Amino acid sequence: MSTLYIVATPIGNLEDITFRAVRILNEVDIILCEDTRTTKKLLEAHAISYKKLVSYHAHSQDARHQEILTWLKEGMNIALVSDAGTPTISDPGVKLVQLIYTELPDVTISPIPGASALMSALSMSGISSAQFVFYGFLPHKKGRAKIFQDMADQEHTCVCYESPHRLMKTLEAFTTYLPPEKTVVVVREITKIYEQAVRGSAQEVYTHFQNHPDTVRGECVIVVGV
Repeated sequence: MSTLYIVATPIGNLEDITFRAVRILNEVDIILCEDTRTTKKLLEAHAISYKKLVSYHAHSQDARHQEILTWLKEGMNIALVSDAGTPTISDPGVKLVQLIYTELPDVTISPIPGASALMSALSMSGISSAQFVFYGFLPHKKGRAKIFQDMADQEHTCVCYESPHRLMKTLEAFTTYLPPEKTVVVVREITKIYEQAVRGSAQEVYTHFQNHPDTVRGECVIVVGV
């Protein structure tokens, strides 16, 4: 019986990979990856023998899905990785997993847990994670205002991802929508050299990055307290 392994990979520091993930990547027949160049660097860093690397990303066509299903039917074991973190969490792969459950119910789907920007940011935020709402990457235009209002009214911790190019725009919106008593934490460059957490009210965090524009870089996780 073939298996699809959903393998978490480091979100920055290449040391953040599990022994099991290394073993699975060594054993599978095919590795599906967003960018083969990025995955090759990971494989080389851990002396993982080269497998058949196949590009699989958010824009992959139905033909690629059918190709993967055929490989699984033939008994091949496949690992799904993303460029960083846990696949399918605000990341490509959900459609593939759904197809396998629907069309190939005998195929085993096995998660290989590991690094996650979401959980890492929550763990260092100082904000309760007993109950939280995850928004993933915020929409660029349509629906943004509704989400900001929802965060303002939310009775649970809120978490979202944001790119450095849109961070200031999002923080500026927070100063309008969020009440001053809500704590905002921006965690950036997680596990990397310039890892940083900026904590305070929406206005305080926005002002910090206004005064330190050189730190508006790297992928960010934003945590908003109750």
